[in-house]
Amino acid sequence: MGSVGVLTNSVMVCAPLMAQSVEQMVIDMHSAKAQGADVVEVRLDCINKFQPSQDLEAIIRNKPLPVIIVYRPKWEGGQYEGDEHRRLEALRLANDLGADYVDFELKVASELIEELKNKHQNGGKFIVSSYLNGATPSKESLGHLVATMQATEADIIKVVSNADDITEMERIFHMLSHCEVPAVAYSVGERGLISQLLCPKFGGALVYGSMEGNSIPGLPTLDSLREAYKVDCINSDTKVFGLVSKPVGHSKGPLLHNPTLRHVNFNGIYVPMFVDDLKKFFDVYASPDFAGYSVGFPYKEAVVQFCDEVHPLAKCIGAVNTIIRRPCDGKLIGYNTDCEGSITAIEDALRDQKYVNGRSLNSPLAGKQFVVVGAGGAGRAIAVGAKSRGARLIIFDIDLERAKSLARAVSGEAQHFESLAHFQPENGAILANATPIGMHPSTDRIPAAEETLGNYQLVFDAVYTPRKTRLLKDADAAGAITVSGVEMFLRQAIGQFNLFTGREAPKDFMREIVLAKF
Repeated sequence: MGSVGVLTNSVMVCAPLMAQSVEQMVIDMHSAKAQGADVVEVRLDCINKFQPSQDLEAIIRNKPLPVIIVYRPKWEGGQYEGDEHRRLEALRLANDLGADYVDFELKVASELIEELKNKHQNGGKFIVSSYLNGATPSKESLGHLVATMQATEADIIKVVSNADDITEMERIFHMLSHCEVPAVAYSVGERGLISQLLCPKFGGALVYGSMEGNSIPGLPTLDSLREAYKVDCINSDTKVFGLVSKPVGHSKGPLLHNPTLRHVNFNGIYVPMFVDDLKKFFDVYASPDFAGYSVGFPYKEAVVQFCDEVHPLAKCIGAVNTIIRRPCDGKLIGYNTDCEGSITAIEDALRDQKYVNGRSLNSPLAGKQFVVVGAGGAGRAIAVGAKSRGARLIIFDIDLERAKSLARAVSGEAQHFESLAHFQPENGAILANATPIGMHPSTDRIPAAEETLGNYQLVFDAVYTPRKTRLLKDADAAGAITVSGVEMFLRQAIGQFNLFTGREAPKDFMREIVLAKF
């Protein structure tokens, strides 16, 4: 039998278990412990034909780690629809049998906790929970709710909301940092993910993680909490960096940046940030704690207007992929590391294949026809970089006016995306895909006509999930040199890391991570 786990200032990782049988619940408890959970939340309302006496005894007798017993009714978002008296009797029994924690809804908590505390003390703790409908309430409303919950004499309070926007998480963080008792607070869904990942920074007592093969929307996996994010290393001084994008689920930035931050002993964490409204986001997250951002699709151009200053290269490109909050005055400074990241990857691949034109000091791109598909932020960075090396640009985009705008900036030619299917490149041309075409999960598409790929000397794909896109596979088969977006991702991330930390990135270490995990 596991011993009672007391929530302290150190965050504990909790796995919610929703098995439909007691046997599977016991198996899942052991799996959760093996995957790094400190405690499990056992949902009794998910068990088919639940028999309180025998089932609770079996769960508590066989627990390999502390358990939180939850019997969530339908009126609080759970699955139990039966007699309320029977439900509460089961929770009383869980406490009597030695459950480490018993979770009571705020509506029923006051009388039950007083009754059980007067009855006897067996070391178990009481959690009072409130599941909120709709958007996260204001700070004032949350404050009133917390005061009501604390008045129940709960050992721990728990507040769960449904996030409509990532900016609501700031209210959650404020609540956690001002709570007088250990607290758990988070929002569900992809927009609420940072409430899980950053709760240790703001004093949260529990962070929830899903088990392998049993993903729950908006929850990180137990493995990622332990390995990628190392939540046990986060504290109030931890600087927050993140990817501002929509969507963010494809990003592998956390797998690279977090281990690298720890490798150089920098107290920081890098998290995915699903952002719907850039102005609202930057207005709300204005504290020095939020120290820098990567910027992904579709915001690389739009984000320029929210920077207080923009580096000359980024200004020339018209796109920003990295933002730093300057420590001395809090101003947001925009940079672009995509440009050099992509162009040096292409140049090095050509040099490796000994396709160097002229003297070694010249770029192998000088004089070459360079076809860019996509005139968004990534396309602009690639095109400006290629132009700086003396290439001749042709820009394709589904928005012809956007293609023309970029073409004018790089003295190139603009064409509509649809004409790419019939476009015949010069022999030895370069093709760069800067669109999401071919990105997971729609991996079967390519942006160019397959029969033309043999005319290209090199094909580059900015997409890096999957690592070997169909475009690159087809180009390989046609005899072209290929460069994966993973190489661009690594190089631009090295530039970002230098800006984030003010230190020289450990390039070899970062390359090892990419080779091992991407």
